[in-house]
Amino acid sequence: MTVIVCGAGAAGLMAAGTAAEYADRVILIEQNDAVGRKLRITGKGRCNITNSCDTEDMIGMYPVNGKFLYSALYTFPNEAVTELLESLGVPTKVERGGRVFPVSDDARDVVAAMRRYALKSNVKLVKARVRSLLTENGEIRGVNTSAGQFRGERVIICTGGASYPQTGSDGSGYGLAAEAGHTIVPPVPSLVPLTVKEEWCGSLAGLSLRNVEVTAYSGSGKKLYSGFGEMLFTHFGISGPLILSLSAHIKKSIASGCTVAVDLKPALTPEQLDARILRDFGEKKKKHLVNSLDGLIPKALIPVIIDKADIDPHKPVCGLSRAERQRIGGALKRLELHVSGFRPIEEAIVTSGGVKTSEIDPSTMESKLVKGLYFAGEIIDVDGYTGGYNLQAAWSTGYLAGLNAAAAE
Repeated sequence: MTVIVCGAGAAGLMAAGTAAEYADRVILIEQNDAVGRKLRITGKGRCNITNSCDTEDMIGMYPVNGKFLYSALYTFPNEAVTELLESLGVPTKVERGGRVFPVSDDARDVVAAMRRYALKSNVKLVKARVRSLLTENGEIRGVNTSAGQFRGERVIICTGGASYPQTGSDGSGYGLAAEAGHTIVPPVPSLVPLTVKEEWCGSLAGLSLRNVEVTAYSGSGKKLYSGFGEMLFTHFGISGPLILSLSAHIKKSIASGCTVAVDLKPALTPEQLDARILRDFGEKKKKHLVNSLDGLIPKALIPVIIDKADIDPHKPVCGLSRAERQRIGGALKRLELHVSGFRPIEEAIVTSGGVKTSEIDPSTMESKLVKGLYFAGEIIDVDGYTGGYNLQAAWSTGYLAGLNAAAAE
């Protein structure tokens, strides 16, 4: 039996390596010069391999079609991923939030290990672009590519979504799936930076805030998300780990208006913060307000907070009233930003949308429409939050697709 794997990202490498354990021959087709290009840049180049949470909790970390992954995650859970990498010479470690990284903090080690896993003696790596599928009487027969035709009894599409097209994840797999009769849920960005209406954000571009709490609210005031960690101001709005996570929760509310409230001092109650401000001002009685908040927040942010508090920046702190001081505290505890949209899908970490899950057998990853056609990874309409969940979905679906494609009669 010959299994053809289209795409050599995380899901494709896992699918090829797993299929090679059982199939006579595996053909791994990748349009890039090197495998795992997107994998190399995940986790800021460190590669957030998976998350250490238990499987039931993990299923809840996929806001779109998480239950579809039930069989995949239980068949090849996070422990199996780390055990495989350890056996390939890549030890792992667990960090804050259960995030799992290679001990080396280098995604290239993960790519090299998975390349070794995939390229067994019966696996042929072909540099080509898949142009169409070969089918006969509703069954797969191979693929047409820029390097010619390849025949095979099983084909696994692992070409990714539409985010980071420069890595090869350019949405081309959607056309292949549609050609086979599959419904494509329109892809939209997920885990993506946000644009905001506030023009002052641009003046803070590059400023990173750590240990802050962000909360998203719908236009009606409903709380959509709250998280603690790091965010970043950009020339267009806001980004960083917290914002990327938040973006996955507001997809349905963004059209009707969405507000992000930033608590710059989440460890302090309003009363404690007021006492802290009063203490700082007591040490700087003769200074102007604009020169008196650098012990609390970055200097670049001071003019914004003073403007939100509606106080003369050159007023001596000794002349501030209690009400004015509390307005400063209020601005520090709730700095509001009004979301105007998502950045382009090309800037998203993952894509929400793809092949409709009801048309895929969740226990095998085989198409319900075309016998011998399988899917794995981001091309499927499943997406998770940040923290290693999207890569885990790629590993698990890749394993299940490779296993069943090679073992199927």
